[in-house]
Amino acid sequence: MKVRRPAVAGSWYAGTSLSLQTQIEDCFTHEFGPRKLPSAVKKGPRKIAGLVCPHAGYAFSGPVAANAYYSLASDGMPDTIVLFGPNHYGFGSGLAIVNEGVWRTPLGDAEIDAQTANQILHESNLVDIDETAHAREHSIELQLPFLQYLYGSSFKFVPISFLMQDLESSREVGRAVAKALSGKNSLVIASSDMTHYEPQGRAEQKDKLAIDAAVKLDEELYYSTVESRRISTCGYGPVAAAITASKLLSAKEGRLLCYKTSGDITGDTSSVVGYAAISFVKD
Repeated sequence: MKVRRPAVAGSWYAGTSLSLQTQIEDCFTHEFGPRKLPSAVKKGPRKIAGLVCPHAGYAFSGPVAANAYYSLASDGMPDTIVLFGPNHYGFGSGLAIVNEGVWRTPLGDAEIDAQTANQILHESNLVDIDETAHAREHSIELQLPFLQYLYGSSFKFVPISFLMQDLESSREVGRAVAKALSGKNSLVIASSDMTHYEPQGRAEQKDKLAIDAAVKLDEELYYSTVESRRISTCGYGPVAAAITASKLLSAKEGRLLCYKTSGDITGDTSSVVGYAAISFVKD
């Protein structure tokens, strides 16, 4: 069995099982998090079709991400989770999927849903099998410990890395994923940080515009807002794909769960990175 070993354990998040569990719990109880630990239920309403979560080091964005995972905990456990993340390093295919094996973190192994991955490949000619795009990338890896904290090894997932982030490609991936997930107990997650390295006031102003478009479930408005306002969000393709897929999976409403910046954590507001947790919810 192929094993993808963690690229950023011990740096972006804690490197041992006990310390990582403690770090995740600190994110949940943080003043910017939900301020309490989640109680994950297996059977729930399953109203959440999609999430947007940040992917900086847990010390910076973990409390914001915890708001998304807290909402998921009471919604019930998805069997299959498709994770979209940007490719920060430029290695590998423009749209890269992994269709076998496990990804390891200090909390254990998360299994790839091979059947769903291969269905996505069948539905889209743009997506390639390419492990090199994922080898060093942190954006998807950072979501797995939160999911493992909630569900252990009871879920399967599919990772898709976006080096190519144009709107039409993102829409095609979203449509392909929605077809592959049709009738399944599933979830899509877009991993993205927002404005990078601008003063806090400007970052908040820009990010609000992008968030407003995302919660309207309008991927074209979201994309045009990011472009026209020069918002330096890194995962705009994954977010557009998640909006597209979530709508096809019956999402009718977007909800902002939390928005903060690195300046809120460190106190240095001169040059910040924005972090948002958003859910896309069915009727």
